[in-house]
Amino acid sequence: MQETAISDQLAAELIEAYATADPADPARPALRDRAIEAWLPLAKHLARRYAGRGEAEDDLSQVAMIGLIKAVDRYDAERGVDFPAFAIPTVLGEVKRYFRDHSWSIRVPRRLQELHLAISSANAQLTQRLGRAPTVADVAAHLEVTEEEVLEGLEGARAYAATSLSTPVADGSDRELGDTIGGPDAAFELTEQLIALRPAIAGLAERERSILAMRFYDDLSQSEIGERLGISQMQVSRLLSRTVATLRAQLLGEDAGAPAEPRHRTRVTC
Repeated sequence: MQETAISDQLAAELIEAYATADPADPARPALRDRAIEAWLPLAKHLARRYAGRGEAEDDLSQVAMIGLIKAVDRYDAERGVDFPAFAIPTVLGEVKRYFRDHSWSIRVPRRLQELHLAISSANAQLTQRLGRAPTVADVAAHLEVTEEEVLEGLEGARAYAATSLSTPVADGSDRELGDTIGGPDAAFELTEQLIALRPAIAGLAERERSILAMRFYDDLSQSEIGERLGISQMQVSRLLSRTVATLRAQLLGEDAGAPAEPRHRTRVTC
């Protein structure tokens, strides 16, 4: 829709004519378009108030235009309210709703978003009035909420803007923020497995524990184990297989009846 210079008087006459026109009048749609076009400067002026807050000015203008269209469609001239007085809150409400729903990096509950905006406004007012930075108690008293709610709103404000993982770490190195974030540690899973195995191994016969220690701790071959114990390699193999099967059954709960799904399966090879 192309914006043209229209006088305030003509804009007021157009919205009045559209609001009072018969809904069945075939000329009403064209009258609506002219009324919207006449009040476009108001919408764009209101959108410019929010420029420089991280959103494109064209996007804000489009959002303000949606608010203007809603105001034109809802305006009732019979209530005796001037159109600007009716349209301004509608347009600003649409723009504020856009910021609330689209400008947060992480979606937080609407209550926290509104609380964050209220805290920001209260901070500005109290700073001017008190001549210093307001405390949490000052803001809570001003908003008539608890200090815990103010702290919750301040905590929620951290979700407004996210920091890129590619941000350089200010320590003189070439590291980025993502490099400082830890990842899964396989040692934790291994520790859990060893803790789970310990009581099961303690319940084995001494010869079985010795064979396990020589095979998996001393890293001896089955033939070497057989030489130490004076038995054949085949006997060592059978003993190892039986011992491992016993440990696996205990870890899986199979010795108690129905098999139970373990938290981590421990793989033991001979």
